[in-house]
Amino acid sequence: MAKDMRKRDMTGMDGKRKGEGFRRKEAAGGGAKTAKRGGDGERKQGGSGTGERLRGSDRTGGRVKENGERGYAGRTEKKGEGRKAEQQMGKGLEKHREKRLEINGDGGRKKRGRINGTAGIEQKKEAGEAKRGGGFRGNTSGVKGGAVPARGKRSLCPVFKQCGGCQMLDMEYEKQLEWKRNYLEEQLKGLCPVKGIIGMKDPYHYRNKVHAVFDRDRRGNIISGIYQENSHIVVPVERCLIEDQKADEIIGTIRGMLKSFKIRTYDEDTGFGLLRHVLVRRGFATGEIMVVLVTASPVFPSKNHFVKALREKHPEITTIVQNVNGRGTSMVLGEKEHVLYGKGYIEDMLCGCRFRISSKSFYQVNPVQTEVLYGKALELAGLTGKETVLDAYCGIGTIGLIASRKAGSVIGVELNRDAVKDAVNNAKINGITNAKFYCNDAGKFLVDMAERGDKVDLVIMDPPRSGSTEEFMESVARMGVEKVVYVSCNPETLGRDLRVMKKLGYGAVEGWGVDMFAGTRHTESIVLLQKSVK
Repeated sequence: MAKDMRKRDMTGMDGKRKGEGFRRKEAAGGGAKTAKRGGDGERKQGGSGTGERLRGSDRTGGRVKENGERGYAGRTEKKGEGRKAEQQMGKGLEKHREKRLEINGDGGRKKRGRINGTAGIEQKKEAGEAKRGGGFRGNTSGVKGGAVPARGKRSLCPVFKQCGGCQMLDMEYEKQLEWKRNYLEEQLKGLCPVKGIIGMKDPYHYRNKVHAVFDRDRRGNIISGIYQENSHIVVPVERCLIEDQKADEIIGTIRGMLKSFKIRTYDEDTGFGLLRHVLVRRGFATGEIMVVLVTASPVFPSKNHFVKALREKHPEITTIVQNVNGRGTSMVLGEKEHVLYGKGYIEDMLCGCRFRISSKSFYQVNPVQTEVLYGKALELAGLTGKETVLDAYCGIGTIGLIASRKAGSVIGVELNRDAVKDAVNNAKINGITNAKFYCNDAGKFLVDMAERGDKVDLVIMDPPRSGSTEEFMESVARMGVEKVVYVSCNPETLGRDLRVMKKLGYGAVEGWGVDMFAGTRHTESIVLLQKSVK
């Protein structure tokens, strides 16, 4: 019966006969519960109407047909008939729409981790600017003083509320700095005096690292952007106000090339598809650009032609790397890599030193403010040229190598093997011979040093957001280190670690904030600690 009815719909029967057919069907079987898959791969289900999935602007539960009829819940009525019933149905659907808007924000329904509907795309067309996220996610509810645009006022970013990466984008920059200083003072209250916070000259397009995830929308169109806060829903993005503009252009070019090269984007639900992510890193001082294509499989059809076409459009690209990530995890990069073009790394200048940066290495995303950050850290360190400095969580050796020019010797320790290789090469590139780097856990490394009776005059530590470990801090005290410079990207864990250091006999002398992430709630902070200071 269901098959027959679908055939009748296609023959162009008048609305009365179709309506009668459905009524006969409802009387016989209690409602039509047929399902079909459209050309774009979506499912549409009749009957109760609760399982119906509609395209684009059809968000009210109804669908306008060519003959002017409107179908609701698997039932059609001739135009002009049943006006009262249609109005009542419309009110119910409007209430359902309002409720859904309250839940999802933009009215789009969540489907297999994707954005349904075109609200974000239309907003981008109107505003011309969008954002791919600032690397930090967070709820804006804790931000005061105008972090969220006032009602009726358009945000600078059309996906401001969807993304979650920038919580303060629409706040005046001076107010952002004021908020961050107050927050830092609150976290360090009773532990350390905050001397000030150093802001940016230009709080836009400062990120030298851009990550885009690739997917398809419900219509099958290829999209690229960022994951919505606390989800794997992809928010489509064209341009971002805090990220490098050239990187955004390259990502847009790659997105446009996929169809002609017949490259499918990876589907997290089915496990099919090739391209998962694209990572772009740019050396602001050198102009060198790395493009990392993260694929689900090492098999990359027509990769040479793809690379050639991409370089023809963007000759400024200096290296292209294929990273293979076949794991079903949230990790962006996999273990295996193949260099498709160039050296496989880029270089950049920072504080007068040259640094090699690979795809997996940690490198501060804001190079301009990084120079300010490291300059302030070394100012607090007060090096005289005789000290032995331990650079803990050293990454590619940036701060340790910069400090080596004013210290007697530097020891760097880092758990990331690729970063340690870069650090060793960076020492050679800069002709630095008084710095050595080791691949090890910072806590275990310092425990071994303490047991051997080794001495260190100064510890510079820049741990991850989770902070340091008690094992590490206890070893610092055991070795009798006189001075510690703590660089942190998380004031909350910084406050926790300062309390531990206080119990171990270290007092915080002074603290500073350096704004590395304009538009977001987060900032870098530096604290100088000295032994036996109450």
